[in-house]
Amino acid sequence: MRPKNEAARERLDSVMLRSGLVSAIYLSDKLGVSVATMHRILHERGGQIVRLGSTKQARFALRRLVRGKSAPIPVYLINEYGQGVSCGMLDLIAPEGSIFPLHHFGWPTDSEHLNGVWDGLPYPLYDMRPQGYLGRIFARQVAVDLEVPTDPERWSDDHIINVLSRRGADTLGNLIIGDDAYNLWLQSVASPTPAIPKGQEAEKYLVLAGEVTALIGGVSSAGGEFPKFTATRVLDGSNTPHVIVKFSGADDSTPVRRWSDLLVCEHLALETLRTHTSLLAAKSRILMADGRTFLEVERFDRCGVFGRLPLISLAVLDAAFIGSGNGDWPTVIEKLVSLSIMSKALVQDVLILWWFGRLIGNNDMHLGNLSFQLIKSEGQTVSVCLSPAYDMLPMLYAPLSGGEVPLRKFAAVLPLPQQAIAWRIAYDAATFFWKVVSEDERISSTFQEIAQTNLEHLVQLQF
Repeated sequence: MRPKNEAARERLDSVMLRSGLVSAIYLSDKLGVSVATMHRILHERGGQIVRLGSTKQARFALRRLVRGKSAPIPVYLINEYGQGVSCGMLDLIAPEGSIFPLHHFGWPTDSEHLNGVWDGLPYPLYDMRPQGYLGRIFARQVAVDLEVPTDPERWSDDHIINVLSRRGADTLGNLIIGDDAYNLWLQSVASPTPAIPKGQEAEKYLVLAGEVTALIGGVSSAGGEFPKFTATRVLDGSNTPHVIVKFSGADDSTPVRRWSDLLVCEHLALETLRTHTSLLAAKSRILMADGRTFLEVERFDRCGVFGRLPLISLAVLDAAFIGSGNGDWPTVIEKLVSLSIMSKALVQDVLILWWFGRLIGNNDMHLGNLSFQLIKSEGQTVSVCLSPAYDMLPMLYAPLSGGEVPLRKFAAVLPLPQQAIAWRIAYDAATFFWKVVSEDERISSTFQEIAQTNLEHLVQLQF
């Protein structure tokens, strides 16, 4: 008969693969050895074991292999001055989950996650994964080399970690995962891509639009998503040269004309929020060339040439702490406030933005279209603030997937009494929005008429 200690050593992996993060007492009971012997066996495994905590409260897990590697993954933060800062190590544990404390850096965290243990990945990493139009382009480019699906929506946590740690040098927000990705960022700092000179943006954007449509095809996705690309350009008065550029098709068809109208509407909506509310909105401008309309939106997770700012979407916060998967912005925010993830002060701002969207016909206000930033006060206290508004436009009027332009009627909705103040602020901004849309010469006459009708509808409301 084999000694108990030897049998325990042989069975340790299989038990830990099923149990996840557990105490030495639990393991000793399962393997039939003393706690002291269990601690000795765990110590023998060295870096293959992740330890959380100390003394009798310590818990242990087996490190999870990702592409044959199980070493802790370094995490870096790029601050607003463009300086890289080490944030510690990310531990992946078997059979699933990870360990990385977020509250030290000001990220919202509930009491359940203060120790840094996550069922999946630390939630900011999910916003860093490739998403949308740009994400699909990126996924197609790396799929063969990194052995991941071409559709990023099919990526597992291990796919996300593999890609971010090797190629994630320019992701949303200010974090970088892994030394390979960090070295790519260092190379980009040492040899930055020249920014597009002032006055040459339209010419260069035409080239970039042709390149991205050749890579992924089409002018817009079935879900009504604009094709887009990223660029850097020189512009006086901007906070950063980094921009995301959405664009329309180049022909004069009815659907393309409508997409062009909507791009101009998005620019006007962001301008309206900045001038007629106290809310922040992404800086934008419209350029037109060779039949295409370009909406250039300045990135608000970038600062200067190299600086970066943290950013987290409502969709990821919901997934991490609530799990609803959908719902209107105010309802989800109220739930986060009840969990002390968000401040009550954010509710009013979110309500104003939500009602503005409804009053301009934005029926695409999903949880991914609202984000938050971490802002440091003078005392270095970190608070969660609403990010500048983005993706705010009357998507009610977007062409259908087959190209047909639908005939849809806008109907304004009145608020509950407790939302009346926010509604009135949004209402005043929305009436101004429809007025400027009805008068903007970049908008087609057909959509100008729609805007005028909607303006008259709002003016007639009695509340």
